[in-house]
Amino acid sequence: MTQTISPTPPIRRKRTDEIVDAIKRTIIEHGLQPGDRLPQERELMEQFAASKGTIREALKALEVQGLIGIRTGPGGGAFIETMSEQRAMSLLSNYLFAKALSISDIYALRKVLEPLVAVSAMRSIDERGYQRLNDIIAIYDHEPADARERWDQRMAELDFHAVVAEYSDNALLAFICRFLQRLLKDLAICRDIYIQPKPVARQEGIQYQRQLIAAMRSGDAETVHAIMARHMAYAEQAMLGLQAELTGDFIHDPVARGRGEKRRKIAP
Repeated sequence: MTQTISPTPPIRRKRTDEIVDAIKRTIIEHGLQPGDRLPQERELMEQFAASKGTIREALKALEVQGLIGIRTGPGGGAFIETMSEQRAMSLLSNYLFAKALSISDIYALRKVLEPLVAVSAMRSIDERGYQRLNDIIAIYDHEPADARERWDQRMAELDFHAVVAEYSDNALLAFICRFLQRLLKDLAICRDIYIQPKPVARQEGIQYQRQLIAAMRSGDAETVHAIMARHMAYAEQAMLGLQAELTGDFIHDPVARGRGEKRRKIAP
């Protein structure tokens, strides 16, 4: 006997979630801008045939998402807010907080996306942009005088790539690249690496960056892509090497692994 399997009933969404999505559609369809006010609470209750508690829960969800702000008192209400890039990155960072991200995880994306964002930036970067890039290189083209300058130099190395992304005509690509750069600033192992009181060999990285600027100026997309790809591969290996030194994990030192060697940690 063939058994008939009943179809799985669709999952019923919370009424609050439905209202949140409906308000989002209203914002888009009516072209509401930051500072514009949503209908008053009573109007929303009537529009969605919902209780005061349900409407307030929906508005609170939108506020947590950074899409609206709630003001109290005379002239108060729910107002459209601008979601800042910093806020969006903070929310993403919170999501990834317990995911045990590694340097290799981040560079798996950077090696693919940074060459693409450099090519896309090439079409709109101007002389001021090139000057900004050269000014950033000047921050770390010499040995630091103290720990504060050493830290500033490490941050500036990532800021170079943030400026490149700033000129991209692909907002999503630029955002992801800047987010990856932020992760490298915030990741605990990276911060431990950055504060090490030792000279940093960065001349090869600077050479890649100067070659990149020259290729972008010439409008050579293929060369821009290739240079940034090599730069990212080099940066990953440098970071993994520094991580191996810091943790004593020489067995996983990418330089040693590339030679087929297994270096042992030397006891102090």
